[in-house]
Parts: sequence; structure tokens; C-alpha cells
Amino acid sequence: MPVTAVVGAQWGDEGKGRVIDYLAEKADMVIRFQGGDNAGHTVVNDLGLFRLHLVPSGIFRPTTCNIIGTGAVVNPDSLLAEMQTLAAAGVDLANLWLSDRAHIVMPYHIQLDGLEEAARGGSAIGTTKRGIGPTYSDKAARWGLRLGDLKQPEWLAERLEQVIPRKNVLLERYGAAPLDRAALFEQCMAWRDALGERIVDVLPMVRQAVRGQQNVLLEGQLGVMRDLDWGIYPYVTSSNPTAAFAGSGAGLPASQINRVVGVVKTYSTCVGAGPFPVELLGEAGHHLRELGEEYGATTGRPRRVGWFDGVAIDYAAWLNGMTDLVVTKLDVLDTLPELRICTGYRLGDQVLTHVPDTALLEMVTPVYESWPGWQQPTTACRAWDDLPAAAQRYLRRIEALAGVPITWVSVGAAREAMFLVTSNP
Repeated sequence: MPVTAVVGAQWGDEGKGRVIDYLAEKADMVIRFQGGDNAGHTVVNDLGLFRLHLVPSGIFRPTTCNIIGTGAVVNPDSLLAEMQTLAAAGVDLANLWLSDRAHIVMPYHIQLDGLEEAARGGSAIGTTKRGIGPTYSDKAARWGLRLGDLKQPEWLAERLEQVIPRKNVLLERYGAAPLDRAALFEQCMAWRDALGERIVDVLPMVRQAVRGQQNVLLEGQLGVMRDLDWGIYPYVTSSNPTAAFAGSGAGLPASQINRVVGVVKTYSTCVGAGPFPVELLGEAGHHLRELGEEYGATTGRPRRVGWFDGVAIDYAAWLNGMTDLVVTKLDVLDTLPELRICTGYRLGDQVLTHVPDTALLEMVTPVYESWPGWQQPTTACRAWDDLPAAAQRYLRRIEALAGVPITWVSVGAAREAMFLVTSNP
């Protein structure tokens, strides 16, 4: 490696969990560098099927250090529930650590998220109502509480005294009951008792790993099209899933990241509102959704589905500085007689080959090229030469549009269904 960022190259839900789980076999450390429990990473291994929301996907490797980094936001209740599920399945959690600088998703953040989304009415963003946006808002406004505060009760009490009156003003505006300071403080103390030993200053650990040339994986959540700055704003998450933020969120210099692995599906999916030019509606969309079992790992919401977007992958590759691609869910397309790839966006009498700002993206229509399907199973393929010729050609087209070599291909959810491409030209 030794420092590799793994990021989403689409709208999220690309299969980053299975990729991290696979790559973690040779990793000494995995750091989740941003996001909260508003999106999940699905991992399938010999212990079963797991939907991780906060715990890094390297947790199934007992010798790998797993860190929830400073750039993440943590709902302690969700984390504890996730840890309980993992422990019950026999997963060793001894190597799970939390940055003391990561912000806490407080109960009022979740409450306000729901109230604010409802108030938007027809202009709703489509948030998961997990409190992620309000938590990051408080972080930026310097009203946030951090995990390290749990270990300093006097400091925490003072912070709550400052924050609660402001939140009560907002809750009153929505007609909600005011917060109980004592109850919130007691909740925080319960979190401290449950998580306190895991809450540490992670920077010395990260520095030692990087300086010692250990293999470090940086795990992102969602994808570039949901990035706060470069995504389809305002239909975005409240953090930056791109590799440029990975160093800051994990606690290392950007110059130390020497590999950026972009994860991309062989088609496109999207959860939430906002422009999605390649969306397939009606029976065609339903069919692809069912083939891919495209339902949110966190919410269970049906994902919007569409053909592969070659304009978006070029955009993602540039913004992330991708060095490698992992292409997932090739097997989902096995039965389709014809495939399409979007190569441009038609806007009036123009054809754009770049992703424009949201207002313009709402108005575009996709320009497609057609590709023949292979109509034979790929799930047993374990090498590039095992793939049908039509599948190879389809993947090479994705590679050309991205301008980045495909290094791995996944033809199923399990670890063994992902293989290294050794025949890159």
C-alpha cells in the first residue's frame, strides 16, 4: 500500500465495505475518515452478512487496528448496538478505537434533523434523519460536543449549559418540548462508561503506523456525487467523501496518501433526492433494482437505479486523483441482453462531457452508447481471462472513460468473489 484511500466513485453504495474487507487482509490499520451512521457498508464473510454503519470494515481482521477517525461523527447508541451485533457473531472488538476529537451525534441533532426535513416539504433533501447534518453544522459553528468531552465531566457540563438554550429556541420554533439538561448529561455519562476506554488521542497511533511503513487503509463513506463541495448540492451529505479530505479526517498529511482506489458499480445507484441523469424508471428500473437487490443498508429504502454514467466517473477520477478502480456487481448484469453507458449530457444544443452545477444537471438528458450483454454467469469467475469477452469489453470501456486502470473486479458479495486483474494493458 502503504497508505491507500478507498473512496466512492458514484453516489455511494458502490461496495466499499467488501473492498475494505478484502484489502484489510494485508492492512495494519483501517481508519474511517468521515461520515456517520447515515450510510452502511455491507460485508459478507465466513461469519455471515454484516451491515456496518460506523465500525470500519477492517474489523473482521483480528490483527488490524480499526479507528473511527476525527472526521467522522458518532452516534454512541448506534455504535454500541453495532458493536453488540458484531460481538454476538464472534467478532473480536479489542482493536476498535475512537478519536477523542470526533463529534457526537446528540439526541437533539436527530430530533432537529427530522423536524427540519419535514419543514422543507416538497424541497426535502432526502436525508436519513440520523442527525448527521445538524451535527456537522454544530461542528462548523463551534457548538459541537466531541467524544473526548465525555471523559471530562466538568467541561462537558459547561458545554451543555452553553448549547442547550440555543437548541431549546429551535425546538420551541417547531413546537417541540425543551431539552432536559440533567437527562442529557446522564446519557453522556452512560456513553462514557461504555466507550471511555476506546476514546483516545489516535494521532500518535496513526503517526507510528505511517512512519513505520505499515499498510494503512482510509475508508470513506458515500461517494463524490454526495460530496458537500463537489456533489449535487444541496442534495449532498454534510462532509467530504473525496480523497482530498481523507488525510484531514484520518489524521495524516495528504502527501502520505500514495494510492487512491475508487470503487464503482457496473451501473449507477442513488439514494435520496436530486438530479440523477441516468435514472431508469418504470419496469426497467424495477428489474435492475431487483437484480442488484438495491435497497439501502441503513434505511432499507429502494435505491434509484440507472445505467453506468461515464461522465460522472471521469469527474470522480479527477477529483479524487484515483490510481486504481475496483468494479463491483458485474454479475448483476449477467442476464441483460443490452447495456448502455452514458457518455455525455445533452443540454439544449450542447453535449456536455463534464458534470455541471446542480441547477444545470437537473436539465440534462443522457447521451448513451449501447453495448451487447454477455448473457452468461460470471459469479464463478476468479480471473480476468475467465470473464466473457463481452464483459471484458464492457469493463475496458469503463476503464477508458475513467482514465484509470481497473485493478480488481467483484462478481459477488463474498470475499472470494473479488479478484485481481493481472492483465491490465
